Amino acid sequence: MSDVPVLIAGGGPTGLATALELAHHGVRGLVVEPRTEVSWLRPRAKTTSARSMELFRRWGLASVIRERAPLPVAWSDQAVFATSLLGREITRIGGCFGLDLAGDDRAAEPGQQVAQPLIEEILRETVRASPYASLLTGFSVTSLMEETDQVRVTLARTGGTGGETREVVARYVVGCDGARSVTRDAIGARYEGSADARPNLSITFRAPGLAERIPYGPAVHYWVLRPGSAGLVGRLDLAGTWWCIAMGMTRETGEACPLRVVRDLAGADIDAEILATDPWNARMLLADRYGTGRVFLAGDAAHQNPPWGGHGFNTGIGDAVNIGWKLSAVITGWAGPGLLASYQAERRPVAAQTIAVAAANMATLAPELTDPALDGTSAEFAAARPTVAEAIQRTKRAEFHSLDLVLGYTYAGSPVVAPGAGGRLAHRWLGPGDSRYDRLGRQFTLIGDLTAVGAAYFAADFVKAAAEEGIPLDAVHDPGLPLTLVRPDQHTAWSDRSGDARADAWRILRLAVGH
Repeated sequence: MSDVPVLIAGGGPTGLATALELAHHGVRGLVVEPRTEVSWLRPRAKTTSARSMELFRRWGLASVIRERAPLPVAWSDQAVFATSLLGREITRIGGCFGLDLAGDDRAAEPGQQVAQPLIEEILRETVRASPYASLLTGFSVTSLMEETDQVRVTLARTGGTGGETREVVARYVVGCDGARSVTRDAIGARYEGSADARPNLSITFRAPGLAERIPYGPAVHYWVLRPGSAGLVGRLDLAGTWWCIAMGMTRETGEACPLRVVRDLAGADIDAEILATDPWNARMLLADRYGTGRVFLAGDAAHQNPPWGGHGFNTGIGDAVNIGWKLSAVITGWAGPGLLASYQAERRPVAAQTIAVAAANMATLAPELTDPALDGTSAEFAAARPTVAEAIQRTKRAEFHSLDLVLGYTYAGSPVVAPGAGGRLAHRWLGPGDSRYDRLGRQFTLIGDLTAVGAAYFAADFVKAAAEEGIPLDAVHDPGLPLTLVRPDQHTAWSDRSGDARADAWRILRLAVGH
């Protein structure tokens, strides 16, 4: 097999996204994935955040995902808390997961409820159609050796006979190979953190006609607060496929009779076909380092967090875009080595913050909110409901309203960001369907009021400096903004309002590209 600029170990959402970010900038990447087919029975993540959808929009995929998602974004943004799926409503929380952001100036895209397998399938299709990205399935990365100017990677066929192996030489490797990462072990990195002792059991099941029996109307999640049968239930589509999580349920107990688990959460002996079960424990793990000179970690290979709040694979998409544009800039020759060194400085704190938020959400789950009186008479339910509803609103609202993290994380303090910059460029709709982000170039963009007094001269300095340094730079007039240097990932590298305002344009650009 011929050499590749970037080899990506692992073809889950993070690995595929890394390849697509490289392709977005015209750089070849090879994804190596042991699974030949996407597994549809264990949906794992169901929430694609508003920020991930903004990043997918850059590749032209946000509309594709929405068209193929079984649950329209307008279907529901509610989380309902009830005694059972068919029981009595206690309270609800609206505006969940940024699903209500359509047309809002705060974001170019609202969130989307869609199961991870569909995201993977769409990303696979896009990789296969790309002239730059490639996907090799049925092989795993078994070892790698980092050398001065390249990485030698050994691949082995999975699930077959004969012990076929191949060697690929890559300039760089990105390890997106999950919790049991060969890449992480190869560079001597290790997880730091802990796992939650409480067991959980996820179940995928089919129950046509169930939705019509639910008295609360559509919801993103139905939280069941029933002593001994507490958990979470949600729809995967509008054709009768569902998922649920039985909290505190051991593998042995749950898998002995998963139908009984589903019926207990439903609160009735419903007809259901069990499709798959998946026991798991929440983990709060963070790699002590994110890479070396030529090998980097992303997604679950670098971090794992509890699913509460829907941040899991979305953090990996952020990793993919960050390392992807930086690798492409270095490989194509217009960025310095300091740019790659900034990957850990920018992404590891975001993962640490995400783990902390998800762990805080996990502090109060359905079992902690149950009250036996809720399953009592109407009078007993009415007496207990206000106290439980208040506890839910107080402890769970932040889990569903996390835009400060999803849209507000920052790379302030990064070695390639000027003082006062590093946040995501403020979004605004310039017209119907016309996002400020759509005006940005694929590489760096100088955006702002290019006609303001003094700004035109400074903008000309940027354009001249970029040309002399070989840095791709678009200039976009936007009178609603101060002059701002925006990176390919839509984060700001410098702003005319920052502490470095009107500094030397050459120095700002060279800082931003790691020279």
